[in-house]
Amino acid sequence: MPIIKSAIKRAKQTIKRNTRNVGIKRDIKEATKAFLAKPTAASLSAAHSEIDTAVKKKLLKKNTAARRKATLAKIAKDAGVKLSTGKKTTTKAVAAKPAATKAKAAPAKTVAKKPAPKAPAAKKAPAKKMTK
Repeated sequence: MPIIKSAIKRAKQTIKRNTRNVGIKRDIKEATKAFLAKPTAASLSAAHSEIDTAVKKKLLKKNTAARRKATLAKIAKDAGVKLSTGKKTTTKAVAAKPAATKAKAAPAKTVAKKPAPKAPAAKKAPAKKMTK
């Protein structure tokens, strides 16, 4: 058991991080096993999402995540799973959109420009020593 105050705090933080990381990794395994048991587009999406979360939290490296996702995608392709495009549209939104454009054209949005960055202040030259 550590004696120094900072070492005690570090040990507590390590325990918290470890439990959090184990939970995220467990979620990845559960989602992957669920997909392998019954390959569907929804389960594939869930597995990919869990892997992306782990990369975001720096538990997996990008290439490891890419490899795992590619493996799952290949299994999905072999199983004949149809992948969704990711864009969800409703029939109400599609039907309402043409009517709105016919009635009145929306004015173009103006984008506010950022002010130019300030120039760094000029450095003063060191004063010369006067000698006689």
